[in-house]
Amino acid sequence: MASGPLADQLAAIASRIDEIARADARQLADLKTELLGRKAGQLTRVLRDLPSLAPDARRAVGRQANALKHQIEAALAARQESLARGTQRADVDLTMPGRRTWRGATHPIQQVVDEICGIFKDLGFARVVGSEAESEAYNFTKLNIPLDHPAADMHDTFYLGRGLVLRTHTSPVQAHVMERYPPPIRVVVPGLVYRRDPFDPSHAPVFDQIEGLAVDEGVSFVDFKAAIDYFVHRFFSRETAVRFRASYFPFTEPSAEVDVQCQMCGGSGCSTCKQTGWMEIMGAGMVHPAVFEACGLDPERFTGYAFGMGPARIALVRYGIPDIRMLYQNDMRFLDQFVE
Repeated sequence: MASGPLADQLAAIASRIDEIARADARQLADLKTELLGRKAGQLTRVLRDLPSLAPDARRAVGRQANALKHQIEAALAARQESLARGTQRADVDLTMPGRRTWRGATHPIQQVVDEICGIFKDLGFARVVGSEAESEAYNFTKLNIPLDHPAADMHDTFYLGRGLVLRTHTSPVQAHVMERYPPPIRVVVPGLVYRRDPFDPSHAPVFDQIEGLAVDEGVSFVDFKAAIDYFVHRFFSRETAVRFRASYFPFTEPSAEVDVQCQMCGGSGCSTCKQTGWMEIMGAGMVHPAVFEACGLDPERFTGYAFGMGPARIALVRYGIPDIRMLYQNDMRFLDQFVE
């Protein structure tokens, strides 16, 4: 057997033949280039250096190199045939369409949350979050809701223990903010809330909510209406009609419910809007003086407005979705239409 540097190179090349039997299609192509490539293949370089050897050594190394070349070519061909047979197994139907690769994207509810927060950011509102487990004081009494109020009943509220509940709205964060920071205050509070509601086409026991709060000296109902008008026309369209209806909430006075023109029928009346031409999107009003007092602010000095809306409900209005449960069932056939 030949000896010397070229012989050592041939031995190193021969040791790589085992890699061929384990290679996949891409690795097989790479190995063929590395070992037998016309310009820089390892065996090609050995053959190119043969003229530098003495005649006897040249013949010995040449024979060894040619034998190794045939061995490598045979191994490559065998592995290529094996890979080809593997793609033609009886249990593989090559006529079937390929499986679709799902693209990751933001959930439509989160898209609505981010867009709403972005609109109010342009009005100077900061985005804040709070705990989903709250005391009865912050979830109810500091918001002018007595514990004997129907909203505090166990049929509406999940109780975790004595005096501790899963928040039924994001309004407790408003109370924390008013206690911690002096006015002027402008915040939006997105987050999950929990209620003992049935899971039906228009209700869910766990859902997203966004609260808004603005507090300062001299804030009026006119400021409140202007902010909500701005939001509706930015979020829906400049042509979307909006109306305010008198209502009642314990933590606001006066209170209003905000409706927008039905996006399905354009206001003419349909099953989605129950033939009214309007869709409710939020409850709102001027912050009740009792809430200011409970949070340590002087109601004679400060005024403000608050609003609360459900992003899932708003998504129903915007996209014409007939059943809120569709947003929570994680059916990719439905969610894929919201991928941007």
